[in-house]
Amino acid sequence: MENIGNKYLLIESNEANRMLLQKEDKCDKYDYITAVVCGTIGGMIDIFLVGAPGESILGNWTDQQVDKTVMAFARKMGWNPKEKSINNVNSAIGFLERNAKVNYDQRKTGDVGDLFTIAPNTHHMMSLAHSPDIVGLFFSILNQFTSTSSFIANGQLVTIATDTYELQGGNFVMKIMCGIANWFCHLMSDVAGSSGKHSRGTGIVMPFYELFGLCKFGSFSAKGNERKDLAEIAQMAFTRGYDFRFGLTQAIPLVVTELSIRLIWAIRRRFQYHKPIKECIPTMKHTDLRVMLLLGNGTLCIMDGIDAGIRSGGNFLDFFMRMNMCAWFRLVTLVLKEVYIRVGFSNSIQRQIDSYKRTTEALHTCLEELKRIDLELYERETREYNNVVRMFESVTSEKELTVILLESYEKLGIKKPWVGEFDEHMSNKNGKLVFE
Repeated sequence: MENIGNKYLLIESNEANRMLLQKEDKCDKYDYITAVVCGTIGGMIDIFLVGAPGESILGNWTDQQVDKTVMAFARKMGWNPKEKSINNVNSAIGFLERNAKVNYDQRKTGDVGDLFTIAPNTHHMMSLAHSPDIVGLFFSILNQFTSTSSFIANGQLVTIATDTYELQGGNFVMKIMCGIANWFCHLMSDVAGSSGKHSRGTGIVMPFYELFGLCKFGSFSAKGNERKDLAEIAQMAFTRGYDFRFGLTQAIPLVVTELSIRLIWAIRRRFQYHKPIKECIPTMKHTDLRVMLLLGNGTLCIMDGIDAGIRSGGNFLDFFMRMNMCAWFRLVTLVLKEVYIRVGFSNSIQRQIDSYKRTTEALHTCLEELKRIDLELYERETREYNNVVRMFESVTSEKELTVILLESYEKLGIKKPWVGEFDEHMSNKNGKLVFE
């Protein structure tokens, strides 16, 4: 009976191993169910708690967290409010505005020489240096160094001259660091709106949202019978609260979806398939996890798109404001990354990286071997060998050569391969030459 039980356990173990091999980087039905359920939960959060600016339950909460962050940052920068203003975000914003001034903060049409129309509620989107991304950082440094200001207006890049502006810092590197600090501090002064606002106000744009200003194409319904291009739709949405703070709100269902998928994937891999902990870390190198994330984010985006289409009633501006930009951007990123991997580019790059790693390891090994070499001993032995070579060159007879060879053996510390006299050793038929 015991043997039967052991045999059964062995078969069960082999079956488990076979299932594990099949499971490796392949989704089963439970993975698909998990991804869809997690995406559905994220979609429900997006529909009922995120919605659109001005009617978002979670949006009010994220606005409060941004306000608290701005006040905490202002305190770190030296803001010391009076008791009645200790929780007044406008006071904190005003402090940061006074201490993080930049030369590219034009807010009115007259400030840009009437070249284009700009207003206080649109300049954060039109001014490229106000963007919280690599584009904003580049143009902020450029504008501060060259005393200019860069905008996207009417689908074109427009740069104007400003008052002379000189960065602090004793050298070029320190000026760059000061420019980055100015950029970040100024963004913190704008992220929660302006100090003079009486309502929520417009903050800064989501990362890369400013590039919508270049999209001067299309004809979409905005309000009533008005038709606007995509750039105008994006700007109108921004002025109505579709800003960085609302982007944080939109990220909540996305984070819930991704974290829940990753957590369940790691738990199954660890406790059901008994993989080592280091193989249960949810990284993008696992095909099954990437497929689950694609399916989960796709479910979230489908629910978001259906909800936006129904609630907008055919108004594209309302549809745009209800679209979860963060979720759609993440889905597109996942799709492009998967295509990139499936085509094989990543494999060739990985092989190249592995080759570089092996080359680096070999070079390190050679370097360690070189460090062990006694250079002084090497030079001394080299000199002695050179002296012996010069002595050989001056030899005139066989007897003299024999004498020099024997002396060289002793001088160089080389043990002779024979014992006693050479002729006697060679005459002994049992004698052997032993080279050490």
